[in-house]
Amino acid sequence: MRDQVRCVYCGWTFDRNPRVKNQRYCNNKDCQRARKRLWQKQKLAADPDYKQNQRDCQQLWCIQNRHYWKDYRRHHADYTDRNRKLQKARDSRRRLKKNLAKMDASGPVYSIKQGTYYLIPERKGLAKMDAFAQKVCLIPASYP
Repeated sequence: MRDQVRCVYCGWTFDRNPRVKNQRYCNNKDCQRARKRLWQKQKLAADPDYKQNQRDCQQLWCIQNRHYWKDYRRHHADYTDRNRKLQKARDSRRRLKKNLAKMDASGPVYSIKQGTYYLIPERKGLAKMDAFAQKVCLIPASYP
């Protein structure tokens, strides 16, 4: 009697291989690709050595194939034009979402805060009998 299992990715039932204990994916190429993608995602999250090795291999490939993207854009001009137009649209939408002011622009900085201050003459004694109060009101620069 065959052991029928439902594929996690595509949902079709398939005959499980008796040599594979916890088989959850059928032998369809897309399903196997999804299985590998999930395994690699988990491996990258859990194993720092594997992640570093992948990064090193990618950098080596980029060094060995420096002109890959330049050649690709030259041979696929229609794709490049379409991508350029879509990027302009994404940039304009991003600008509309942002406030008109720049993010790193600071607001007005006042070294003196509004309130009541006591002016005390500088003396060595502890008594502060001759201190007098001054109320400070801030006037905005746009005030006429």
